[in-house]
This record gives sequence, structure tokens and C-alpha cells, in this order.
Amino acid sequence: MTDVTLNPIGYADDLPEEADATFIPFSDPDITTAELDAVDAVLRSPRLSHGFVVEAFEAAFAETLGRRYAITVPSGTIGLLITLAAYGIGRGHEVIAPPYSFRETAHAISLVGAKPVFADIDYWAGTIAPEKVAARITANTRAIVAANTNGHPAAWAELRELADKHGLILVEDSTEAIGSKYKNAPVGTFGDASIFDFSQPSPLTCGEGGMVVTDNIDLAMSMRRLRSRRLNERSSVVVTATAPYQADMSDITAALGLAQLKRLDEILERRKLAEHLYCKYIQSFEGIKDPYLAPDVTEIHWFLYVVHLGTRFSKSSRDAIVEDLHVEQIEAAAYCNPLHLQRHYFDAGYRKGDFFVTEKVADRAVALPFHAHLSMDQIEFIVSTMKDASINIGAGSAIY
Repeated sequence: MTDVTLNPIGYADDLPEEADATFIPFSDPDITTAELDAVDAVLRSPRLSHGFVVEAFEAAFAETLGRRYAITVPSGTIGLLITLAAYGIGRGHEVIAPPYSFRETAHAISLVGAKPVFADIDYWAGTIAPEKVAARITANTRAIVAANTNGHPAAWAELRELADKHGLILVEDSTEAIGSKYKNAPVGTFGDASIFDFSQPSPLTCGEGGMVVTDNIDLAMSMRRLRSRRLNERSSVVVTATAPYQADMSDITAALGLAQLKRLDEILERRKLAEHLYCKYIQSFEGIKDPYLAPDVTEIHWFLYVVHLGTRFSKSSRDAIVEDLHVEQIEAAAYCNPLHLQRHYFDAGYRKGDFFVTEKVADRAVALPFHAHLSMDQIEFIVSTMKDASINIGAGSAIY
């Protein structure tokens, strides 16, 4: 095995030339000596795998949100899969979800054997529209999975009323929204179960990993049985009634997550500075859709800084802008590739044109670098480069 040398920004020296000192990465974790010390302590301990540090992370996370139980998982997708399985949802059942999301948590619906039924989004908020959810409910519907898309909380009051009316489980996908608030309550407190993800570019980053929170003791116990055996069961050769997924988080990952959780307010505040700088420079970019906050949203922490281009821009011109940013060593991406247009869901019968709002918004959305380490000069350069790119492709002034 050959040694790999990392350069100062964390990229291997044998990677393409773009990964040099002038490269502006899409995300860059906010890591301090507190995180390094926490991981070092675990590395010097007799246990690296799932253990007491994981349990401490779960307890602290639940307490932060005011939920009774928290269960660590390897990812948001696995968290949703185990949640649905614990509710007994599988083949022959339908689960309603939005087709618009950066994180593809909704894949868990088909992985558990259920049918994903997509419902279109609200044009301004980017979150699933309750009235469109209502139109998709059938006798086979068992759950609604609503996402706090890119940090913007969904319409939880309406969704809860709809779920209760039809006797459905309401699952909150908060993989993109840690720290945001709806009606003064933090995201993660609205679903029967709520899912978080800690991979990049999440503000709370521990490499990979996730968390499910709930107030339902039966659900929490079922999820833990499905996730893995407890520490005191690992020496047992007895076959239990539940075959676990062995979907553990390690103590190393949990130590990093716990240290980040303690610093979460600081991390979010530092990201707010980058957001304010973007807002300052983006105002000179004619035709850009202003960030939208629904009336019931009391605090928002964007997952990514997403720029919504006007209707004179096409999907191909959006892609050309992203490519021009790459040429200038700015890492950017389209947000997002709608789920119903991915091959897996073509096989389920979905086609282009099925969800007009999702497609219209997704075709013109660009996610720019967004993290606490961005300087004012870098953000000014990113925005000016994007403006120049929009002129070069001939799209002209955009109109919404």
C-alpha cells in the first residue's frame, strides 16, 4: 500500500491540478482542537467500535432537541430505512415523499420494499406541498416523508393535520436543516421520527453518520433491535427474533460528532457570516431569486448556498455556468437531479413532466461553496465569476 500525502487543504497530492491552494472547495468542515482532542482520546482508549461514546452522543443529541430517544445510524438513508422497517412498512405499501432533495434519503423507501409516491413541491419554499400530498394519498399509503429542503422547514402544521386525519406516520427528513426553526421550535421535533445526516456538507460533520430521534419508546426499541445488537448481547450465540442490519456508528465517529454538537451554535454563526457576504454580493446579480422564508419559519440555516436563476436560463445554460465555475477552480454543483428523473424511478413509471415545479426549480438551481472558512474575497470572486459566466452564455438578464 502506497502512502498518500495530503496537501494543506486536505486533498491528495496526486489528485488533478484543480485541487491546489487556489481551489475553493464546495464544503470544508469546521474542525478545531476540540474535535482533534476528542478523537485522539478515543484512539488511545481500548474501544474504537460502537460503545459508550456513541451512547453519550445519542443522549446529548436527544437532550439538545428535547426528544426522548436518539439512535445513531451510518447515514440518513439507513436511518429512514430502519425507521420504515420498524413501523412494518414494506412491500405493498406506499410512502409519499418529495422528488426534490439534495440528499437522496428517499431511496430508503424503495430499499425497504415500499413504493415511493412523489408529490410536487412549493415553488418558493422548495418543500413538499401539503395540498399535493393530499392528492396522492391512497388506501395503500402508510407514511409521509417530508424534508426540510436545504434548511427551509416544511409546512409542518398542515402536514401534521393531514397525517393525523388519514392515520399516517409523519417522518421528518432533517438531513439538510440542523439548527433551523419552525414556529420557534427546532427542526427534528415535528415528525413521529426525525432523520439527521452528518456527512459533508452538513454543519455538524463527522465524516459519515446520522441520527434518528423520536418520543416513541416502542419505535426506539424496534429501531435499536434492527440497527445492531447491544454491547451486552454481542457474545451471545442466541438467534434473536430480529435480524439486525449491523448499522452501527463507531466511537471514533461519535466522538467527532459529540465535539461538533457542543460547538454547533458557534459553527452555525460562522456560516451565517458567509451567508451575509453572499447576500451582499449577490444583490448586484440581476434576476436572481431572493432567498425565501415562509411566514412560519422563525430561523433558518441554509444547508448550501443555492442560487436560483431566472427563466431565461435553461438547464444547459445552468450547466455551462457550473462548468465555467469549475474552470476557475470553484467547486459548484447543480441542485438537484430530481429523484423521479433518475433511472431507478423510471422503472417505477415516472417520466419528465410529471412534477412541473420540481423540474422548473431544479433546472435553474446552482449550489455554490458554502462553509465557515470562505473569505470575503473568495465570495466576491465566486459571485463575479458566476455573473461573467451568465453573460458569456448569452442568457442575458433573467426574469422571474
